[in-house]
Amino acid sequence: MEHSEGTQEKAGKSCPVWIVDAVTAAILMLVGAIVMYDSNRIGAAWAPQVGPQAGYFPFYIGLLIFVCSAVTFYQSTFSKNRNRSVFVEWGQFKQVLKVLVPSIVYAVGVGTIGIYVSSALFIGGFMLVLGKYKLLPTLIVSVGVSLVMFWMFEIQFLIPLPKGPLEAWLGY
Repeated sequence: MEHSEGTQEKAGKSCPVWIVDAVTAAILMLVGAIVMYDSNRIGAAWAPQVGPQAGYFPFYIGLLIFVCSAVTFYQSTFSKNRNRSVFVEWGQFKQVLKVLVPSIVYAVGVGTIGIYVSSALFIGGFMLVLGKYKLLPTLIVSVGVSLVMFWMFEIQFLIPLPKGPLEAWLGY
């Protein structure tokens, strides 16, 4: 891909493909190591007269993930002709982070403060920050969606979803 002179300046503030490959490979090496460790913990041998233990096949899948990721890590990091092309410009990556970080916070929030409060904060945050909505419509939509979800799942379908301290304080 050819860059114009203006784009060439921005390319200095970008992330090359080889770094993304190396980081992804390192994360997958860790995943493979965890799978192998845990498979070994529950038994990864071939038991005589019984056959494979519970961790036998997961161990080898973890080993395969680890080895392939190690090869990818080595090639992306130490190869003379590693891929130096731009994976993502930092401006684009910031846009991704504007969605990714709140999504991670939301997922953690579901486990700590419950799905209903987390959803109201998540929807409200997106409406205010990214959508540039005013406060009143944001409150109406975010709280309204959470109340409708609560009514539908907890009252109508009797399906309990993760709740936090607010729902406990309200008696649910």
